[in-house]
Amino acid sequence: MSPRKQTDLDKLQGTWRVTALEIDGRAELGSLAAATITVRGSEFTTRGMGDAYSGTIELVTGKTPKAFDLAFTSGPPQGMRNRGIYTLDGDTWTICIATRGDARPKRFATRADSGLALEVLERDTGAPRASSSAEPAKRPASQAAPAVATTPSSGAPTEIEGEWPMVSAVIDGKPLAAEMVKWCTRITRGNVTQILAGPQSMLDAEFTLDATRTPRHIDYVNRSGKSKGKRQAGIYELAGDTLRICTGPPGGVRPRDFASVKGDGRSYTVWRRR
Repeated sequence: MSPRKQTDLDKLQGTWRVTALEIDGRAELGSLAAATITVRGSEFTTRGMGDAYSGTIELVTGKTPKAFDLAFTSGPPQGMRNRGIYTLDGDTWTICIATRGDARPKRFATRADSGLALEVLERDTGAPRASSSAEPAKRPASQAAPAVATTPSSGAPTEIEGEWPMVSAVIDGKPLAAEMVKWCTRITRGNVTQILAGPQSMLDAEFTLDATRTPRHIDYVNRSGKSKGKRQAGIYELAGDTLRICTGPPGGVRPRDFASVKGDGRSYTVWRRR
């Protein structure tokens, strides 16, 4: 009997170091320079990305470029599925994933507000690696073309327009680890706001503001993920370049104060305008 032909999933077994990362057209490796992804069977786990993520990796046959899905089973994105494409060249694994929505990337490229993350990973052989934190992810030459178009935002800019690095967060009464806070950013364009944790989309929603209320009201309609189509009610406060937002769980009641305790399902976050 001839030996079974090795599949790409077989070749992915082991631990991979993230050596380059580009999100929305910008090099973002920074604090993720020590991040790794470990594949065992069809399961993956991550380290060095704030909270540990885990899930299953599913290769999709018959696609060009080669395609895969990441289905998260633990960590903040639990229940979400990211669709991506990849190349595998010996000990180099290049992936481009959509951090929001259901559309799969068509090319190995990102651009502003695309919601795409491009990563280059090298197999961890135990040897020291050169730093590449200042370099953007390198695209395969055959795929260096503009990224697939994304759903545009609409509406005029609001008072929370722009990019907001996270200052702190309390989720369901649990403070978010400082390591995680460092790589969370809120990006607001028109009536669409998104929260990215590294390459992972934590929130993708249309929103409305009501500054006539005390405290001021913010309301979301989620555009993707396990809460797609669901509404969330919240409050916000803007003082100079500091933004505080407290939201209830999808379908829940609107908070009356800026706080979160265990079991309330609230998200209380603080941001500073970049």
